[in-house]
Amino acid sequence: MLISQNAMVEVDKLKQSPRYGESLFSAISVGFLFVLVGAIFVTTPNLFEGISAFFRDFDLVRVPNQPGWLLPAPASPRLHSVVYAAVEQFSYALGLFQIVVLALRFVARSPGSKKAENVSNLVFWLGTGFLTRTLLIETTRWFVFWAGIIMLIGVSLIIRAIILAAGRALGLL
Repeated sequence: MLISQNAMVEVDKLKQSPRYGESLFSAISVGFLFVLVGAIFVTTPNLFEGISAFFRDFDLVRVPNQPGWLLPAPASPRLHSVVYAAVEQFSYALGLFQIVVLALRFVARSPGSKKAENVSNLVFWLGTGFLTRTLLIETTRWFVFWAGIIMLIGVSLIIRAIILAAGRALGLL
């Protein structure tokens, strides 16, 4: 009986701890990721074949405007619209999920650093969806897409830093 009472006390402590709430967000996020990947595979015809063809098509390709530079890329990038569409769907869905998680973080009174991380992730995933649509699906500019992703990573980190700095300056963090 003493062991079960001690266990109950520990469970109550765990529920009251901020780490418990954050681990719930992590579990929900991982679960959503699995559901999302499964849903995309179920709803996208020929995605397995498209991914396989995408990776088989990789070759060393000359980088535009860079004489002598060869980097791995699809030799025929326009042939992989099924894969690009799946990446776009994944990115937008994950971005929208970040909005939901951010709202839940405000309700749960999560630390400001976690909210800043969510906003940064939100910008990254919605931006990735936009770049996928404009640079891979509509125009198929492989190397420009990757340059955009690198810039988007930088923008996401800057946004996180601005939110953290503003929160500290205002005494919110």
